Amino acid sequence: MNHGAATAALERAAEISRELTLLADGGDVQVTQRLDAERMQLLRSARNAVGQLSDRDRALLREIADLNDRAIRLLEHRQRGNARDMDLLSVGKRALRAYASAGAYR
Repeated sequence: MNHGAATAALERAAEISRELTLLADGGDVQVTQRLDAERMQLLRSARNAVGQLSDRDRALLREIADLNDRAIRLLEHRQRGNARDMDLLSVGKRALRAYASAGAYR
C-alpha cells in the first residue's frame, strides 16, 4: 500500500468513526461491531504502509481518536441507562411478588 492508499484508508476509517459515533447512542450492536472491525483493519493497514505521517494523516488520526472517545462516552452512558432500567425492573418484580404473597394483588 502506498502513501495515497494509506491516506484513503485513514479517511475511510474516519468516516466509519463518524458512523460509529452516531450508532453509539442507540444503534444496532452487530452493525457497530462490524464497522469497528472494518475500521481496525483499515487502521492496521494504514499503519503498516505509512512511514512518515503527513499533517493530513495526523489530523485524521486525531479526529478518529476524538470520535472514538465520544463514542465510548455515549456507549457508557447508554450502558448506565440500561443498568438503571434493569434495576427498576428488578425492584418492580420484587414489589409485585411481595404484593402477590400478601394477597393484595390479583
